[in-house]
Amino acid sequence: MSALAAAARRRARRVRVPIIWFLLVATFLIAWLLVSLYGRGNFVATSTLLNIVERATALGIVAVGQTFTILVGSLDLSVAYLISVTAVMASYIMQGDPSRVPLALVVVTAIGLAVGFLNGLLVTKARINPLIATLGMGLILRGLLNASFQNFAGAVSPSFQLLAYGMLGPVPIPLILFATVVAAGALVLARTRFGAHVYAVGGDRATARLSGIRADRIVIGAHMVASFTAVLTGLYLASRLRSGAPWIGPDGVYDLESIAAVVVGGTVLAGGRGGVLGTIAGVLIFAILDVMFNQLGIGSYTKQVLRGFIIIGAVAIYAFRSREVVG
Repeated sequence: MSALAAAARRRARRVRVPIIWFLLVATFLIAWLLVSLYGRGNFVATSTLLNIVERATALGIVAVGQTFTILVGSLDLSVAYLISVTAVMASYIMQGDPSRVPLALVVVTAIGLAVGFLNGLLVTKARINPLIATLGMGLILRGLLNASFQNFAGAVSPSFQLLAYGMLGPVPIPLILFATVVAAGALVLARTRFGAHVYAVGGDRATARLSGIRADRIVIGAHMVASFTAVLTGLYLASRLRSGAPWIGPDGVYDLESIAAVVVGGTVLAGGRGGVLGTIAGVLIFAILDVMFNQLGIGSYTKQVLRGFIIIGAVAIYAFRSREVVG
């Protein structure tokens, strides 16, 4: 392995407590206080905490994949419509029949990996800006969806609904799914050659190429990871809603929300610095805020404004600390 890749791996393995985790704890304590004083319900009740986890699961899974694309200096705006494609196609193929579940999983996974591969090719070989390339791919997916489906399509198998509502002992299966994706993403970045190359390519793509790293393959691989996590999110939402519809992904704003969670979690948009654990802290902050706003009775428009200020404030803190380090 090249010296650059080895250094990138050591940097990824270095244990530190990012500021985002302090912000997460502070957000939870403030939410608990505000709900206790002015809201309705018990913010630390088991049902509320499970609600936070459920809200974090869908966004958190796709945000893990988005972390990979941003770490290599790219991004993916097509994930929201890929989530819709996955949910619609899975429920349409299943038609409530348990025997059709494997076929549905194979088809939507193949679609997702193909979309990720094409996104990577557009970014690396066609040299199209990632924002434009993935936005264009998202528009293509939206057009295909709207031309073929107008409402809920088909139904997932009752057994498949366990993905959203099942329990393994006392532990909800969505929590297990969420934790598994997070652990896998963190392990890949910290302990594999591909993860080390992701950091190296994002840190300096030209130098990575000179060091023998096939940068284009790493970027394509990162986009395929993002698409795969979007497929997992689509399957989870289809299981939760018992069917799929074209608006599931866009209504959740999973494209912009996943990017915001990654950036709030401390991953630099230019690439090369950050990680999955910070992203998950950002996702949990968003979930806590959503539950807090609901229990305080805050309207949806005011909620979006407040979330926007929080995102700007969090990124401003990182920018200020970065200037301090450089200075």
